[in-house]
Amino acid sequence: MGEFSLHRHPAGYREETNQVSRRILSGIPSLDEVLQGIRLGDNVVWQVDELDDYIAFAQPFMAQAIRDGRKCVYMRFASHPPILAPHPQIDVIELDPAIGFDPFASSVHRIIEKRGHEAFYVFDNLSHLVAEWATDELLANFFQITCPYLYELDTVAYFALKLGKHEDGTVARIRDTTQLLINLHHAGDQLIFHAVKVWGRYSSRMFLPNEVTEHELVPVIHSGDAAEITSVAHKNPLRTGAESIAPWDSVYRRLLQYSDQPEEVIVSQPETLSLKQELARMLLGNHPDFVRLSDEYFTLEDLFAIRNRIVGSGRIGGKALGMLLARKILRKQWGEDVYRASTQDHDSFFIGSDVFFTFLVNNDLFRLRLQLSRAEQTSQAEFEDIEERFLEGTFPREVMNQFQNMLEYFGQAPIIVRSSSLLEDSFGNAFAGKYRSEFCTNQGSPEQRMEAFLKAVKQVYASALDPNALSYRRKRGLAESDEQMGLLVQRVSGMPFRRTFFPSLAGVAFSKNLYAWTDRIDRSKGMIRLVFGLGTRAVDRTNFDYPRMFPSASRSCVRKPALKW
Repeated sequence: MGEFSLHRHPAGYREETNQVSRRILSGIPSLDEVLQGIRLGDNVVWQVDELDDYIAFAQPFMAQAIRDGRKCVYMRFASHPPILAPHPQIDVIELDPAIGFDPFASSVHRIIEKRGHEAFYVFDNLSHLVAEWATDELLANFFQITCPYLYELDTVAYFALKLGKHEDGTVARIRDTTQLLINLHHAGDQLIFHAVKVWGRYSSRMFLPNEVTEHELVPVIHSGDAAEITSVAHKNPLRTGAESIAPWDSVYRRLLQYSDQPEEVIVSQPETLSLKQELARMLLGNHPDFVRLSDEYFTLEDLFAIRNRIVGSGRIGGKALGMLLARKILRKQWGEDVYRASTQDHDSFFIGSDVFFTFLVNNDLFRLRLQLSRAEQTSQAEFEDIEERFLEGTFPREVMNQFQNMLEYFGQAPIIVRSSSLLEDSFGNAFAGKYRSEFCTNQGSPEQRMEAFLKAVKQVYASALDPNALSYRRKRGLAESDEQMGLLVQRVSGMPFRRTFFPSLAGVAFSKNLYAWTDRIDRSKGMIRLVFGLGTRAVDRTNFDYPRMFPSASRSCVRKPALKW
């Protein structure tokens, strides 16, 4: 298996020996003059107040590309009016972001790969993606994996972004990755062009504000005029964080105002019911059976409690959702008193599925994962090399801060980091034993505990590329499904005993009994495999075990196997 690399920041890009020969025409001469030309490999992000402002620059760009005989591609995925009019030389690619981040990003990569070198692209407004994916983080992830690939192939691509409607961290990641970032904002009736970043070139007027007239860009050189224009356009220039338009934040903020209302009032009002259901989909997923159960059992208070214990953003995955649903169902069926007497409270945390993709993107692992998902087979030796690359990866500062808060919360209590992918423990696909779970004794200094915890998280993430897991997905027709890895971090149940810690009993339950050796045993009543201590031996059995099978029928049906297994 070959090596894969992904340069994601302009600082690591190649040094050009002849920049002039790489210049292309934008279709607007004064724009070429201000920017000293757009160049092959440039990604140009336009932050705009209004979509029409982006159209005013994108259409001349594509018209010029057609005149120059370029390969022209329009990536169409938003519900807003088309950026470009139909033209026989423009290849319009219809995409649907509703299929999920992973399939969408993979499709875009395949399109870029197929079009090859020196293709010219216009993308729809990227801000539309957060309406489908719920978080700014996935938008930034998409750009960070797409922009460098376009650069490698010497393409030129235009993107739009809604100005002032995304988190500062998201805009910062896009700014760090792109070659050109340009603001188009309005000061009264005047449209202002202001280059924020232009990589690899410089002039004395490049970063001045410019008035956009019918024919050209006119620099604003008088300090008084510049002060007036910029003060009107930026009411809060030192904002510590814009209120994101991403539903992950906006839906949550809107629902907070109803947090003190009874659940029956919330579900009786169409607006609040719709918002509650939208929040549930962002946290829990879209599987029809889970949607039905979630709507039936989870209150708005429950959803707030889940969201408040998520590291990062995204969905909590199938295993975490199954655990929460099981508790809610038992609570309702048994009644409060019996439930509390029979179960322990849980104080689990969830690492959102978006963090998984952020880890892949930031550590140049996304394209490796994409390649392995397509490969027919990966050897165990190759997987060990892959796992080593995961262990070398790092997390963003904001995620590390949340990890630290979580470990401080648990103190030195043993914890377990469990896989909880979107497909895992779902209806029809158990993924039993395919992904890893890692115990953390959680002992030693804070630094040692953090190091062990991070290693566990990375090992579980790497298990998404385990040959057995990939083979399982292919056999079940899930190779192209949106598989995102959430994590479930739980306190280990049990108590100290001398120098060890373990629960009294642990086990695994099955809805059907596959070991019915007599007609007196009802298969539909299921079975439970119980062991003393931790539940590892209930799953990974060895030939040193000596089981007894106790069916629900009667003690007389107890079966003692002749052989140990």
